[in-house]
Amino acid sequence: MKTIGKLAKELNIGVETIRFYERESLIKQPIKPESGYRLYSNAIADQLKFIANAKALGFTLKEISSLMSMDGNCSKVEYFGLQKLEIIRNKISNLQRLEKVINEMTNSCKTNQDHSTCPIIDSLK
Repeated sequence: MKTIGKLAKELNIGVETIRFYERESLIKQPIKPESGYRLYSNAIADQLKFIANAKALGFTLKEISSLMSMDGNCSKVEYFGLQKLEIIRNKISNLQRLEKVINEMTNSCKTNQDHSTCPIIDSLK
């Protein structure tokens, strides 16, 4: 059992982040004893680690909440993961198209002989 400050330091997250997760119902706030500080269990620490790891994989807090509510139902989690993978693949495809367009635009600057205009600026008008 740890205080919020010790837990935040141990997990390298802010105290306000933990409080935010409590307000968003991602974790449950421990009951405050009559005298003293709220103490956070190892289970809450594990939930916070789960949230951090899921965020690192690009899941939103809403998606993380959904994952946490699935409580290990592998078929639901698999379906959810496949949906997320499709979103990621679409983003990659869009970024590759964007890369191609910007690459072509910047290449047009190299061949531009008219220094009074810029092909990139002109194409954005």
